[in-house]
Amino acid sequence: MRSPDLSILEQFRRNFVALVSLVIAVTSLSYTSWRNEQTEENRNYRVAAFETLLKLGELQQLVFHRHYDQELDKGNPRAGWAYVLTIRDLSMLLPTPVPESTKELTDTWGYHWQGLGSNQDSADAITQAIDNSRNNTLALLQSLN
Repeated sequence: MRSPDLSILEQFRRNFVALVSLVIAVTSLSYTSWRNEQTEENRNYRVAAFETLLKLGELQQLVFHRHYDQELDKGNPRAGWAYVLTIRDLSMLLPTPVPESTKELTDTWGYHWQGLGSNQDSADAITQAIDNSRNNTLALLQSLN
């Protein structure tokens, strides 16, 4: 009569290849699932970041039209608010420091938009906030794998 330990050891030897295959399959499935999640997260970040960059460019153009060209139709502050709020909303989908820099942009716009066209400090503050948001968004894009 065989001892139970020997029986288990013998079963392990007979099924070693199957057990190793099972471990490899579970490990591969886990890695693939994790990689797919990372890829989807990066894809979402990229889309939100590109949209943010486009809106930042449009806001910058609005500032130029309003402040430097004195074109009220192309530099309408209400349109600026729409850009700023859209940028803020898009940035909530992104990791730090992008949301913080767009919060700063929102605050800066709220404080300085009325000075566009007449106050250089207002234009400089808004432009600096736009540049800060742009730089943080670009840094995020460069960090994605």
